[in-house]
Amino acid sequence: MDVSLSSWFVILLAVVAANLPFINERLFAALPFGRPVKSLWLRLLELIVLYFVVGGLAYLLESRIGNVFRQNWEFYAITGCFFLVLAFPGFVFRYLRKRHG
Repeated sequence: MDVSLSSWFVILLAVVAANLPFINERLFAALPFGRPVKSLWLRLLELIVLYFVVGGLAYLLESRIGNVFRQNWEFYAITGCFFLVLAFPGFVFRYLRKRHG
């Protein structure tokens, strides 16, 4: 897999993973949840876990391509904020959309 393709794969995966907690009622889209509706806190916890899963996959892809670059706290602050921005459409769909009927 070349660098450009793996970069786009990680970005697409991040978009899907960031919106996943808001579009379904299962934990990580796989495990059934006991209650009919997940709370916002559980969705945010799921979002944090998915951030680290996508980051780990990006790290693995980077290590297969070549040198792994050392990251400081600024990198994690920026990517965390970017992940939250990517989750905004799912949040709007779940909590801010008007329901008719």
